[in-house]
Parts: sequence; C-alpha cells; structure tokens
Amino acid sequence: MGRFKPSSQTWRTSLFTLIAVLGLSLFRPPQAHAAGLLFADGGLGGQLDIKEQTVNVTINNGIAVTHVTQIFTNTEDRQVEALYTFPVPKNASVSNFSMWINGKEMIGEVLEKGKAREIYNSYKKVRRDPGLLEQVDYKTFEMRIFPIAPHAEQKVMVTYYQELDVDHDWATYVYPLATTTRQEINNKASGKFSLTVDAKSEIPIVEMDSPSHPKDFAIAKHKETYYQASLETKDGDLSRDVVLAYHLTRPRTGMDILATKPGNEDGYFCLTLTAGEELKQQNAGMDYVFILDISGSMNDDGKLDLSRNSLDAFIKSLGAGDRFEVMTFNNAAHTFFNSLTPADDDHKTKAVAFLASQDARGGTILNPALTTAYKYADPARMLNVVILSDGLTEPADAQSLLTLIKSRPASSRVFSIGVGNDVNKPLLENIAQKSGGLAAFLSQGDNFTRQAEAFRRKLLRPVATDLKIDFGNAQVYDIEPKQLPNLYHGAPLRLYGRYKTGGDLNVTLTGKIGENPLNTAVPLCLPKQDNANPEIERMWAWHKVDRLLKEGDASGSRSSVLDEVVRLGEAYSIATEYTSFIVLENDAEYQRWEIQRRNALRLDRDRASQQTLRDELTKMRNQSTDALGPDAVAKQIIPLAPANPQSPSPDAAPSNTTPSTPGQSRDVDLNTNNETRPQTTIGGGGAFDPLTAAIALALAACALACNFPKKRAA
Repeated sequence: MGRFKPSSQTWRTSLFTLIAVLGLSLFRPPQAHAAGLLFADGGLGGQLDIKEQTVNVTINNGIAVTHVTQIFTNTEDRQVEALYTFPVPKNASVSNFSMWINGKEMIGEVLEKGKAREIYNSYKKVRRDPGLLEQVDYKTFEMRIFPIAPHAEQKVMVTYYQELDVDHDWATYVYPLATTTRQEINNKASGKFSLTVDAKSEIPIVEMDSPSHPKDFAIAKHKETYYQASLETKDGDLSRDVVLAYHLTRPRTGMDILATKPGNEDGYFCLTLTAGEELKQQNAGMDYVFILDISGSMNDDGKLDLSRNSLDAFIKSLGAGDRFEVMTFNNAAHTFFNSLTPADDDHKTKAVAFLASQDARGGTILNPALTTAYKYADPARMLNVVILSDGLTEPADAQSLLTLIKSRPASSRVFSIGVGNDVNKPLLENIAQKSGGLAAFLSQGDNFTRQAEAFRRKLLRPVATDLKIDFGNAQVYDIEPKQLPNLYHGAPLRLYGRYKTGGDLNVTLTGKIGENPLNTAVPLCLPKQDNANPEIERMWAWHKVDRLLKEGDASGSRSSVLDEVVRLGEAYSIATEYTSFIVLENDAEYQRWEIQRRNALRLDRDRASQQTLRDELTKMRNQSTDALGPDAVAKQIIPLAPANPQSPSPDAAPSNTTPSTPGQSRDVDLNTNNETRPQTTIGGGGAFDPLTAAIALALAACALACNFPKKRAA
C-alpha cells in the first residue's frame, strides 16, 4: 500500500495544536503523573489530573506484558483535550490503546500515522469522541483524548510488551516514571498509583527485590517458579523509575523454544540460547577505555550523576590484571591518564575523583573520542571500549560513527551503556551490535554495583562468535535478527522466526569459541497448533520493524523501508513512528472509515491466553495459602495414602518427549552420568545439554592451545 499523505489542512491543524501546547507550558507548569506528563490542550490554560493509575504486569519467562489503566479528571468548567506524553520503555512494543466511551471499552486500531491524525482531527471539528496514540520519535509517545467534558472523568488503557534484560541470573523490569519528555515537570502525583507484578519463570527464582523502592514493595513467594510484588501510593513522589529485579538459580546452557500457532496460520517461535555458569574462562587481564559523555544534554534527568555512579562501580570492580583509561567528551575528547594504567587502588581513586569533578556542558560529538580510544588497542590483549552516554549526538556525527565502527581494531569491542529514559536507544544499540559488543540501559533506580559486576563478568566469560543456526529441512523463515550477535555469559540470545508446519526438528549451531570451531545439533520441537504465548507474534514483528528502521538509518534514508514498516504496524497492531492507534466512538464509525478490526480480534485471543495464565497463577497462590494455618499442620502430620498407587507424582518428570500441552517448550538435559536424556518443560531458559558439552570441549581446546588474542613474541 502507498503511504498516506496528509492534506495541507491537516498540517495547519497540527501546527495550531503544537503552538497551543507550547503556549500552555508558559502559563502553567505541567504536572507529572507516573511515567508521563498531562496537559489540558486546546484552550487558554487548563488543569487535568490523573485520579487513578493502575499498572498490572505479567512476566512469563522473560517477556513482560504491562497494562496501564488511567482515569483522567477534567477540573475545568469547560471541555478540553487531554495530551498525555510519556517515555518509551526499553524494547517495548505498544500493542493496544483503549478508551471507555459511554461505559463501553472501545479498542483502538492501528493506521498509517498521517491517516490516523486526519481522522482524529475530523472528529474534533464536530466534538465527537476520538482518541489518538502516536509515537513522536524513538523515545516518546503522545496520547490525545477529546473531548473531556467539564469535571468529567475519562478512563483509558495502554498495553505494551517487552523483553526483560537478563544479566548474570538477574532479570530486571523497569517502569519509567522519571521523564524529560517536557520541561519544568512537577513529580508529585495527585491520585492513587499502584503497580502489581506477577513473575513466572521455569528457571526457579531465588529472590526478588526492588533497588529503587526497597521499603515500598510487598513481595510474596508463592512457589519457586512464581513470585508476586505490589506497590501502592497516594499523592507520593513519583520522580524515580520503579525497578524490580529477580534472581534466578543459575543460567543454564542450552536452547529452548516457545511457540504459538493459531489454527491453520503459520506459527511464530522464540528460541533462546543461554551460556551457563559452567563455561567459565580464566580471569585473564583485559584493557578498558571508559568514555563518559559530559555534554549539556547529560544535565537532564540526573544523567551525569547516574553515569558517574555506574562508572565508579565499574572501575572499582576491575581486577589486578586489568589496565584502564578514562576519557570524557562533549565538543572534543579529553583523556585523563593518557595511557593504559594498572587497575590498582591508587589509580582507581584518582579516576573516581576525576569523574566527580566533571560538569555537563557543550555539544555531543562522539566520533573524536571513539577514534582516540582505538589508539589504545594492543594486539596481545582484548580492548573493551565502554561508552556511557545518552546517545543524543549530532545527526552528522551519528552517521559517521556507524562508518567508524567498521574500521575498529580487530582486538577491540565497543559496549554502549545508555543512561536515563531520554536516550537514543537505536543509535547505541547499533554501535554495539556492529562492533561485536553489547548495549545496556540503566535507570536511576538500578543497583549500580550489581550492574557493574554483572557487566564485567560478561566480558570475562567465553564468547561464542560467528554464530549461525541451521533449521535443516524445517519450513522456518523470516528469522530475526538476520545476523546473530555474539553470545556472552549472562546475556541470553533470543531469536524470533516463523514456520509453516510443526513437529520435531534438529537445530544445528555453528560458530567459534576463541579460534576453535563449535558445531552441535540440538533436537527441538515446534507445535502443530498452540494458542498460548501470543505475545511472540508482536515481539517478532517489533524486532523486524526495529531492524528495518536501523537499516534505513545506516543507509542514510528510511524511504525504502517505510512501506513495510507501515504494513507490519497495521497488521500486528504496533504503534511506531509511522503508525498510530486511533479509537473511535463505536463499531459503526470503524465501518464508515473502512477500518478493519484486526486489533480487536487479536486482543480477544491475547486476553484469552493471558486469562489462562492468570488462572494458573491463581491456582499457585491458592496452593501457597493451603499450606498455612491449623489445617495445613494437620495435613502434615496425618499421612494420606495416594488414591492410585500406580499414578505418578504430579511433580514427577513427564515421560513423553514431545510437548503436547499448549505453551510447552522442549530442551535436552545431560545428567551426571553423561547420558543424554530429552526432557519436556514449560517455558524455561535452556538446560545443560549436548550444546554445553560441545561448547565446553571447544573451550577446553581453546584453553590448551592459546589465549585469545595471541600474545606477541617477546
């Protein structure tokens, strides 16, 4: 389909709206209410409050579904338009926008952005009930609602899906409250704010905590695979992100697949590859160049303090065999030691003091700093260039950076650490991925010491490079990402794709550990029909959209990919910079505009699957409650014979080798007798299997042969 071109009237209306919003900010400071800013638009000033905001999060084996329900109140004696702006959570795909009109939920549909805006404006002229959710840029969403009658309430719901970061056994969920989408914000919320998280993981959870709100969360363990956490506040300070992390028993090396295949449609799958604790490498010394962004944009949202705290923790975690340098940059690069310096206590103290003396000012040009960092490369040692920045560099500099990455020394890797919510995630991810490194993003609420130690551990553990996965004769297609990144310890690698038919398949993984080849086959299974895990569909589409936009940016123009981005956004109900959600008053209005109800149908299926999961979690909670009180004690002291002695225990391992229950995935265990044994699990994150054995053998061979990189002759 061709892209919609808005009329000149649309642009005049948009310009008028923008001027009105900017004018309002001068007359009345906006209020920040839990992850965003709320304006009364379309008049000479105005006051809107969020009476209530409820956040329900369900995490199913590393994929979080967040439902945000908000009730707006118009405190004015006149009709207003609400403009709500909020930051985009990392790796999030906004998948639904609903409004309650005349007491009924009206589910939004996704259209090309210009067309959605023109429909919205046409309803405003006749003062009807439209809603619009747009992605303004890579970091910000805006939601418009019109009209809100004098002293009336308006209920809305936004849903988004995202992958959680998993770093050395810790999975972290961040709900972004700190925001700089608009200036001069007031971080006091006027209404009730509550957040509930249900976390289910087939890898047992050891503990759960909140680095940001340790005294505010109530955390309950219902089962080793299910934890629940909740927070509730009224009229509180919501200037900090809410960060919740849970610790798994251990990462397990192996592959596993989660899939969904509704009816006769082609299926979707998510394959996870995890490097385990058993793949430790000798703690050889490494070289580090830390590059700290001290440009003016780092003043916003406390980003410079956040960067310094993170870098302090990282420097303090360096080992005796490491060497390091600290650099800063704004308009130009500045070195501190001007050489690689031993990571002893004296040099660490001096580096931390230097960082504490830095102020944020000037522009953002990263290119000279990265060029200077490459000069520290020693062919005998691995050089890790670690950039702490918000990535808000000049456009011309961003393009040249991607070119510069290609010319890096062979013994170097670049790692990007984004700080705060106002951050150019696509650029920082692109820099890291194209240099064989990793990108990470930190919130003010994170545990800096834990993050720094986990990040450094990834650099010290074996890395599998040049990875390729062959699905054999299976009808698998549209793999995302197209090129697999390196595998680091503590950072699972996720691969999404589509397939025609289900059944058993042998997946072959090839690559290198150091200079030694890796080649191993792992048996897996794709279901022939499965309505569970529908979130995989949107995550696949979101990853494809993300890749297309990055390819466009790398080429200097997005024009060649925009039609496909719009098609995917409309087909999978995903808000992007080029597609938006529109909510209309009733079904007849959707028919009048010939808008297909794709999202309404998709949402019915998603909610049915999510209800099944909630029922499963409710059952776990009830079982946990059954273990309390006098009846529980009686049950413990009165032995009961099983009703059927021949029936296996419900906790016994299943005997079948092919998943038959919806939502199951298959992995392969290797027991202590080195006897290969298939095992079926639900969800999960891999296991110690033939893949582990192959990697361990390659690692042993690598250790016997030489350390990488090769040492120069004396």
